[in-house]
Amino acid sequence: MAWANNVLRVNLTEGTCTSEPLNMGWAAEYIGQRGLATRYMVEEVDPTCDPLGPENKMIFATGPLTGTMASTGGRYSVITKSPLTGAIACSNSGGFIGAELKSAGWDMIIFEGKSSSPVYLYLENDQAQLLSADEIWGKSVWETDEILHKIHHDPQLRIAACGRSAEAGCLYAAIVNDLHRAAGRSGVGTVMASKNLKAIAVIGTKGVGNIKDPARFMQTVAEQKQVLADHAVTGQGLPTLGTQVLMNVINESGALPTRNMREVKFEGANNISGEQMLEPRKGDGKPNLTTNAACFGCTIACGRISTVDQGHFTVENKPQYWGNSGGLEYEAAWALGADTGVDDLDAMTYANFVCNEDGFDPITFGGTVAAAMELYDLGVITQEHTGGMALKFGSAEALAWCAEQVATGEGFGAELGLGSKRLCEKYGHPELSMTVKGQEFPAYDPRAIQGMGLTYATSNRGACHLRSYTVSSEILGIPEKTDPLATDGKAGLVKAFQDVTAAWDSTGLCLFTSFAWSLENIAPQLDAACEGDWSADRLMETGERIWNLERDFNMKAGLTAADDTLPKRLLEEGANTGPAEGKVCGLGEMLPEYYELRGWTADGQLTDETRSRLGVPS
Repeated sequence: MAWANNVLRVNLTEGTCTSEPLNMGWAAEYIGQRGLATRYMVEEVDPTCDPLGPENKMIFATGPLTGTMASTGGRYSVITKSPLTGAIACSNSGGFIGAELKSAGWDMIIFEGKSSSPVYLYLENDQAQLLSADEIWGKSVWETDEILHKIHHDPQLRIAACGRSAEAGCLYAAIVNDLHRAAGRSGVGTVMASKNLKAIAVIGTKGVGNIKDPARFMQTVAEQKQVLADHAVTGQGLPTLGTQVLMNVINESGALPTRNMREVKFEGANNISGEQMLEPRKGDGKPNLTTNAACFGCTIACGRISTVDQGHFTVENKPQYWGNSGGLEYEAAWALGADTGVDDLDAMTYANFVCNEDGFDPITFGGTVAAAMELYDLGVITQEHTGGMALKFGSAEALAWCAEQVATGEGFGAELGLGSKRLCEKYGHPELSMTVKGQEFPAYDPRAIQGMGLTYATSNRGACHLRSYTVSSEILGIPEKTDPLATDGKAGLVKAFQDVTAAWDSTGLCLFTSFAWSLENIAPQLDAACEGDWSADRLMETGERIWNLERDFNMKAGLTAADDTLPKRLLEEGANTGPAEGKVCGLGEMLPEYYELRGWTADGQLTDETRSRLGVPS
């Protein structure tokens, strides 16, 4: 049946690890991973709890297809209440540890309480132990990974850890696994550190069994892998250029947010693009990109493995950064580049290495640095605040320095670690924070891609492209082309993308397959693997149920319809150039229709009819 039917409950306060059966009734309604873990959160966690208090819980969850032979079946998610937004957090990661956890015989791990001293979880199949983390507390993710491998004498050990930024209280700290894959957004690493939990280390040798119909599963998986191979995006674009294939495309569309979203095109976009990552550098004659890389079971291999020129100012005296490591993905490249006005590819790669090394979200980091640079530009933040560093737009030196500061939480790094919402509020200019619900925007300007404006405003975890990637339709024409400048029809488009994505994120598969697949491609794989009858229609309804469950948690946590909005800049200041020149985001034209399609009241609450139809608990 693909599910392992096992949950590991780790009570950090008591120091106990106990197993219990997975709630299969809930699995039938919410699938796994994002959906199922959210159902556990709703059942067990008070939505009004302090995200960094012991009452909050943190769930590592796999999907039923995690660890199987389905393409991209290596995903897991971390679900908790976010310290950055106060909303539900669900942060998705790839790499190998998700499949390892499933192969150890577990669908999810529920962490509750808080340890009295630093610990890490060592998990070898069904044997779970909480061990002292004294040796790794205060260490970076990379150091933690190296030390734990030496302690346990096993090169196949899979590790996920939080870094020094999380320990220092950075509100957007990540959980990094396999050195450079991350559950990156919303501060899930901050929650991990608040519980005195440094890492989880997993060995799984059981494999994933219980496939309902193995022969049919193998056949449909092979067919769907061929669909991925034959598609221009998943078979060519992503393997060659990774998500960085988008940099020049979005810039030419006039939708690349630049210098804290003051502008919509970046003159240095080509210098930080996927194409540029393939070109020889002036310094050492080598390209930034060494090779592409794949997560567990992935036939796309969009990952980037890169180096920094050893003579570059960021690393010339730091040989620990001279090797290959996780390179720039599109969102990180935008946040560290166009949003800060920096077009130095080596400096951006170094900053990205530091984000991985000490575990913090490069999107929120870049957005916060961009806000700080605008505050500096206005004379609100000065070198007196920064200890001498000039936070000028376009300064590669400032970008690298900021990353180093956030990594340790020292000096001005403690203020940058608050995120742009709290930083801008502190300095009296909340309007300069480009956030929704306290989380920074990704790399698409909603004045030029109207559907993304509604996507950001209504996202259950704050501004996020991965909750409804209407860029596929509005820019790329997948599955069909819609006008990015129009607001008509976007409420329905966003709702459909949100519901599809919620189901997708609950299966254990990567969302990037959706460039080539639809739910019609997912359903036969899930149906062959899992008990029950799984159709595209059932998955769509399940996604809608998950979305409304998350929404209901947020409303009970204290969020309101007033939080479904965008910064004034995007609602009142027209785009400065490009196809959208002069246009603002027409959120007010889309939001009422969206609420109506969702079956919500005018103030954004689930109606009794919607709650009953979907079976969302009261």
